[in-house]
Amino acid sequence: MTGMAAASEAAKRTDPRGLVVMALTALLRGGIPALAGIAGTGTLALGLLVVGPILAAILAVSMAVAWLSWSKLTYTTGADSIRVEKGLLSRHARAVPYERIQDVSLEQKLLPRIFGLAEVKFETGAGGKDELSLAYLSLEEAERLRELVRERKRQTARAGDTAPDPVEVEQQAASAPVLFAMDNRRIATFGLFEFSLVIFAVLLGAAQQLDFLLPFNPWDWDEWAAFASNHRHDFDWIGATGRLGAALAVLVGVLAIAGIGLLTGIARTFAREYGFTLERTSKGFRRRRGLFTRTDVVMPVHRVQALRLATGIVRHRFGWQGLEFVSLASDQKNASHAVAPFARTDEIAAVVREAGFHLPGAETNWQRPSPAYWIDKALLLTVPVGVLAVAAALFGYPLVAVGLGLLGAVEAIVQHQHWKHDRNAFDEEQVFVRRGWLAPHLDLASRIKVQSVEIVQGPLARRRGYATLRFGIAGGRLALPGIPFARAQEVSDAVLDSAAAIDFSALPR
Repeated sequence: MTGMAAASEAAKRTDPRGLVVMALTALLRGGIPALAGIAGTGTLALGLLVVGPILAAILAVSMAVAWLSWSKLTYTTGADSIRVEKGLLSRHARAVPYERIQDVSLEQKLLPRIFGLAEVKFETGAGGKDELSLAYLSLEEAERLRELVRERKRQTARAGDTAPDPVEVEQQAASAPVLFAMDNRRIATFGLFEFSLVIFAVLLGAAQQLDFLLPFNPWDWDEWAAFASNHRHDFDWIGATGRLGAALAVLVGVLAIAGIGLLTGIARTFAREYGFTLERTSKGFRRRRGLFTRTDVVMPVHRVQALRLATGIVRHRFGWQGLEFVSLASDQKNASHAVAPFARTDEIAAVVREAGFHLPGAETNWQRPSPAYWIDKALLLTVPVGVLAVAAALFGYPLVAVGLGLLGAVEAIVQHQHWKHDRNAFDEEQVFVRRGWLAPHLDLASRIKVQSVEIVQGPLARRRGYATLRFGIAGGRLALPGIPFARAQEVSDAVLDSAAAIDFSALPR
């Protein structure tokens, strides 16, 4: 055996324990229809007698189909590609070259995680339309397959090389330095800023889907009116206490909703961020997180195209920010990977340095967009509102006129604040774009990784002497709106000169 040919492996099947996971998943999915069927029969015994055999037959057929599908699905790691074959009546084979695979990530939902299984996802950068996945493999096999695919991708296999040892991979991961982590206290604090009322949407959706199980129709307003009439004496104490009691009742209601929103935000944040750890391994940045669904993503350093520092209106006042990597791979149908979602500036700076970037310093030459850009934008929004306000006043609607006038004034103030706070800059290595004033965010892009530069001018912009500069980067677009045309040309020429000086074929793959 010599060269890459020696690295070919025999066809393998996924882990048979995945059949148990599929069976339990099918059982859970069939639980709600089964309950509906039992409720429809009127009695528990009759419901079990009627629905039980039907549910068992459906489960048996599902398991038989799942077993046949599992027995016909194989994967092979060849010299140049990974090949997956599947199909019962008609065979379907698909081979994905290693060079097309941007990254390999592991995902463990709750049930597979209990059985020590993981789903391996091969990200091809096709936005979810052309991705390849294998479900389910043992965690050890998933780790080994991920490392093997990465080694094949780098084309570093030599004569006599063997597949990576899972134990060695785990030892390397254990010794990797931790760049950023969040303990439970940090996650709980993060959750306080993630206020959410999604629980009410969930309850309304459940009531709409399962209203047949309720003893009343929740969408019949006459029933609610009758309920309120029958129980009106239960609330007489509010009237007896006067306006103060009514105000206290409203306050209690508002506080209850706020408490539910805070608890929901904390719960969602814990489910998403539990055990958040970012490590710097020899392969790149490794991020693991999740309570019910555990994800394990590795981002090679050279694939980080840009960075984004973002915050919120409230958390900004407390000094909390979030850092995302914009890379060639995708994360939840998105090109950004959250690598420090709730961190202080010094924690973010350490991660930024490891990624080969740097934050702007005191010497950074920040520039504002053209004043003409913001004036034109404010006028285009406020003049129509002003015309409508005058028309409302002439036709005898003074309150409407006052409301529209206030709306125009607020918009003018907002545009003025954007002009004061929005900035852009560039140095020898990076382009910086800072936007927003209530919840500011900062974008950093590497000049040598910019794929295209576009200067856009509309008719008004040409007359007023400004333009929008757009940088094409893998996974997104970075824009500098409304900058003077001369500066747009200067930045464009500088960035293109940096990118043209690099031989991208010599960069690591």
